[in-house]
Amino acid sequence: MSVTFFAQECPSCGRHLQVRLEYLGRAVACPHCERRFEALLAPPLSDSSEDLLHRADELLATVATGARLRSIPR
Repeated sequence: MSVTFFAQECPSCGRHLQVRLEYLGRAVACPHCERRFEALLAPPLSDSSEDLLHRADELLATVATGARLRSIPR
């Protein structure tokens, strides 16, 4: 029998957990800090989260451009 897991971070202690797919949408407890939370595939994004992700993409593009410029031989 195959068991499928998904990764989720504990909202209390921040540990990365493997949660069985069958527990999706149910209350689970972190084995480290024992906090109870709902098992979700992905937390809902707020407007500020989307802005933060957009800014992170911009910064990554800037860093990638700078790395390419430094690697060009002179």
